[in-house]
Amino acid sequence: MIKCEKLSLGYDGKAIVDNLDFEVSDGDYLCVIGENGVGKSTLIKTLLKLIKPISGEVIYNENLLPTEIGYLSQQQQLLKDFPASVFEIVLSGCQSKVGIRPFYKKEEKQTAKEKIEKLGLLDLMTRSFSELSGGQQQRVLLARALMAGQRLMILDEPVTGLDPEASRNMYDIINELNKSNMTIIMISHDIKVALEYATKVLYIGEHIFFGTTPEYKKSRGMA
Repeated sequence: MIKCEKLSLGYDGKAIVDNLDFEVSDGDYLCVIGENGVGKSTLIKTLLKLIKPISGEVIYNENLLPTEIGYLSQQQQLLKDFPASVFEIVLSGCQSKVGIRPFYKKEEKQTAKEKIEKLGLLDLMTRSFSELSGGQQQRVLLARALMAGQRLMILDEPVTGLDPEASRNMYDIINELNKSNMTIIMISHDIKVALEYATKVLYIGEHIFFGTTPEYKKSRGMA
């Protein structure tokens, strides 16, 4: 699905991380872990083509369309107070497919309801987004991201700011999405959770590691 070769990432020509080699296949659950400031979010922005790599190459499978990729960023305060209903927020996830069309199709509205139901938000559909708890808001934003992408979901520390129960709920939902054949790339600061769910691990630090979760555990003497 995605293959990165000798990738160097950074800004203004200055590399944060060098020589990343890894690949993501259909159905993978890849967790990207490492200390703060090592380039994890920069990698995500590069995969999303928001910034260009300093060197190296990101190769996308020709069958993977931009409209099949969903993205959930770290929650921002601006979004917390957004004055729209849950349904409106989720429906806006298909905006890239709507283009200049000034209305949503019946099928798009139905799909939004299905995503809302899938994430257990049906009873909150008409509620204002700003009235929801942090965990509920993140589920709404995940539903919105699902409207944007059906094959690959990229998540940047999706449980930041959530309490332990809401965090566990979010991880369980993401795991279920992966089991339903959605490919996941997720940055996580919680290594324990990453190793519980992920099929592959990319560790970015002084030394780079990429491999299966059992291989990572073995390399750390955790097997």
